Amino acid sequence: MHTSTTGPAEAPTVRPGGPLNRFFRIGERGSTYGREIRGGFATFFTMAYILVLNPIILSSTEDKFGHQLDAGQLATATALVAAVMTVIMGVGGNLPLALAAGLGLNAVTAFQIAPLMGWDDAMGLIVLEGLLICVLVMTGLREAIMHAIPQPLKQAISVGIGLFIAFIGFVDAGFVTRIPDAANTTVPVQIGTGTLTGWPMLVFCLGVLMTIVLLARKVQGAILISIVVMTVVAVVINGIADIKSWGLTEPSLPDKPVATPDFGLLGKFDLFGSFGQVSVLTVVLLVFTLILSDFFDTMGTVVGVTAEAGLLDERGQVPGLGRVLLIDGAAAVVGGAASASSATTYIESAAGVGEGARTGFANLITGGLFALALFFTPVLTIVPLQAAAPALIAVGFLMMTQVKHIDWDRYELAIPAFLTIAVMPFTYSITNGIGAGFLAYVVIKACLGKAREVHWLLWGTAALFLVYFAIDPLEQLLNIK
Repeated sequence: MHTSTTGPAEAPTVRPGGPLNRFFRIGERGSTYGREIRGGFATFFTMAYILVLNPIILSSTEDKFGHQLDAGQLATATALVAAVMTVIMGVGGNLPLALAAGLGLNAVTAFQIAPLMGWDDAMGLIVLEGLLICVLVMTGLREAIMHAIPQPLKQAISVGIGLFIAFIGFVDAGFVTRIPDAANTTVPVQIGTGTLTGWPMLVFCLGVLMTIVLLARKVQGAILISIVVMTVVAVVINGIADIKSWGLTEPSLPDKPVATPDFGLLGKFDLFGSFGQVSVLTVVLLVFTLILSDFFDTMGTVVGVTAEAGLLDERGQVPGLGRVLLIDGAAAVVGGAASASSATTYIESAAGVGEGARTGFANLITGGLFALALFFTPVLTIVPLQAAAPALIAVGFLMMTQVKHIDWDRYELAIPAFLTIAVMPFTYSITNGIGAGFLAYVVIKACLGKAREVHWLLWGTAALFLVYFAIDPLEQLLNIK
């Protein structure tokens, strides 16, 4: 069983009491109310950007009939789904795993699905995807696949996510940027615009230094302290300096702190409307893509975050996995029904674990803050990415430490583990990393004459990933547009 390396998560000297402690098993898991509360805040602040980004993505394109979704209504739907499903995961799954509209999944909805049909049809497709995932959970197939994964691959998934989440932090803060094609260079990314310039970058760099120093000194609340302090610094700098852009969120005190929620998009979906807009085969391929991405993104996140929290059992399995996966599947249904796109478990939950969260009690805090965001979005979204991103760098380090548990001398395990770890950050996708690792694992085992050692579910999953990676040539072969 993995033991977390997070400094603030050391066993408390005074165990909490009361009915909440008994229900969430806070003391039993070596946590305290203080750590759970700090973890809940840290998770919220590292994923609050979705309240801004999801409406931008979903409202930026038109559906087949030229209709666009309202950004204000999308903000309400995004906050509501995140609040409700995060609390449900906390109470029903008792793990510090927050949920919100999934990045990547919302882009597929906006740019790939909506242009082929109406928005209500597209959201109906999301609901259908979520229902099918729930069926997979209730039949035990989803949980069985997770149990069939060899332990070294589970550890590699956690390490890969660590690198991925650190890369997300560097990109979100603007520390790493894509080099435009016009640069005529083979180098895909670089530091900033070639050099580190501007006040926002200074905030990020100072935040990274503060976070790692506090972690090294094992200061309670290290990650949350850094986020709060650097947000204050950012607000001050924004008030006295001429800043061109902070990115998605500007650290300025709002003129109107209260926003009136608009629930106009709730229930605006047509479950089977997509079948009247495109061919059945196209619907099947779209749903397949959504399910595979949602399925394995969640798998990677749940395994990685739970492992970092030190909550995997002696067999390397997630406690209460069936309930966790069912709630995650239901989140996709709720997200589609609210027109917020498919909701899924967030890897930024690792920030809360890094702050000491070990139970679903932290979700009550995170979910409560999302509920407040329904009315106080202008206030709760003043944390700039440059102040929140250092937390992701620190969590990336903490998750990376699990690499020591992989036996690098056994190539049949080490090579799939390496591909899992490398492909995640380099392709910006948890699903791609898991797929590369699975395919490499079954191929190597087969070539070594050890095919019988591979669980039949991994063979089936690898075959699905083969279809997933070859989806474009298959669409061309079948003449699907």
